[in-house]
Amino acid sequence: MNINETHEGEVLVIAVDGRIDSTTSRQLEDVLPERVQATPRVLLDMSDVQYVSSAGLRVLLKAAKSARSTGHDLVLTGLLPQVHEVFQVIGFDSLFRILPDRAAAMAALAA
Repeated sequence: MNINETHEGEVLVIAVDGRIDSTTSRQLEDVLPERVQATPRVLLDMSDVQYVSSAGLRVLLKAAKSARSTGHDLVLTGLLPQVHEVFQVIGFDSLFRILPDRAAAMAALAA
């Protein structure tokens, strides 16, 4: 898994590439909750994430809680159908703002 961070204006864009599983989730856990807590607007681009395990879902849940506790925005974008389906089945689609593409997510974060 690769994690790439860039800034687009006031938005921190974190692009994840690969699988978020029990082996790689620690790498994301070292970055995401801290960035969400420190940055008011974070876009997590998951368009290149093919799979998310329960360990990865736990990291994402932790990040969502960090965002809520600080009043910051965390928006997810680019979920592939198989990943989006998992989010829907377990109810994560009600915990996160999930938008179809980066442009829509950037517009939502700018509002």
